[in-house]
Amino acid sequence: MSNVISGLRYTADHEYLKPTDTAGVYFVGITDYAQGELGDIVFLDMPKPGAKFAAHDAFGTVEAVKAVSDLYCPVAGEVVEVNSKLDAEPAAVNADAYGEGWMIKLKVANQADVDALMDDKAYSAHLDGK
Repeated sequence: MSNVISGLRYTADHEYLKPTDTAGVYFVGITDYAQGELGDIVFLDMPKPGAKFAAHDAFGTVEAVKAVSDLYCPVAGEVVEVNSKLDAEPAAVNADAYGEGWMIKLKVANQADVDALMDDKAYSAHLDGK
C-alpha cells in the first residue's frame, strides 16, 4: 500500500505539493506510489532556479531502471530551488519521497490552483480506482 500523507496536495500524475516555511512556496516531488511504480531511480534531470512553468508543463525527467518519465508541474509557478542532493543520491526519492526526496521548491503563481488539487482523501480514492 502506498503512503499518502495528510496536509499535502496531489495530482492525478502522482506529483505532490508540500508547504515549506515560506508562504506560497512548496516542495514538489513524486508520490510514494509513483516512486514504487518506477522502481529504482538512477538519474533526475531538473530545471534551473528561475525557470517558470505553467500547470502540467514538463519540468524535468526521472530515469529509473524500468523507464524514463516526465515530471509535470502541478501548478503554475517559478522554481526557487532545486534539491541538489539528488544529483549524487537519486535513490533518495525511493527512500523518502516526501522528505529528502523532494525535487524542486516552487513559488506558486496562484494559491487557488493549489487548493484545487486533490487532498489526501481524494488522492487515496484516486489510487483505489487504479
